[in-house]
Amino acid sequence: MYRTQIKFAVQLLLLITATSLTTSSALAFDRSGPELPAQCSSIRVGEGNKLAFHAYARGVQVYRWNAITFKWDFVAPVATLFAEENYFGEVGMHYVGPTRESKSGSKVQASRVPGTGCTVDPTAIDWILLAQNRTEGPGVFDSVTFIQRVNTTGGLAPSTPGATHGEQQEIPYTAEYYFYRADRPSKE
Repeated sequence: MYRTQIKFAVQLLLLITATSLTTSSALAFDRSGPELPAQCSSIRVGEGNKLAFHAYARGVQVYRWNAITFKWDFVAPVATLFAEENYFGEVGMHYVGPTRESKSGSKVQASRVPGTGCTVDPTAIDWILLAQNRTEGPGVFDSVTFIQRVNTTGGLAPSTPGATHGEQQEIPYTAEYYFYRADRPSKE
């Protein structure tokens, strides 16, 4: 009997510890968005928008060789979105449109805001600001107004010409995406 009580007490202590650690990490989520270098002021999200969701992306940027213009044309992103920095906890995907779709089915399609963007790493795609064109379905992407793409690695167009017209190359990239919604005043 005594051994059973000790075992129960140890299990309860472990549960309380795990719960407090989970609560602490959930409370540590920074609602202010990413820290932006001075050269990236153009991708700040304006007043009246509040950070709603943060995801980590890992995938490829797809390019197609255009032998007429003698350059690589961007085709589409193909990436998986994750809840955690170590690419754990798949939450959705990012694909042509550009569209982000959650596993629950909510979608946000957004386009780059003209005149925004910055190059933080010359070996990686730019950090950019996107404005929502449309959203659909309930979920994490419902009512998203703006998206910031930051902390990018890779993804640049190939530096050597393609061998044939229409050849496609998939260039690995990673990024963080910050999703914002309009800040709605509370109803009293």
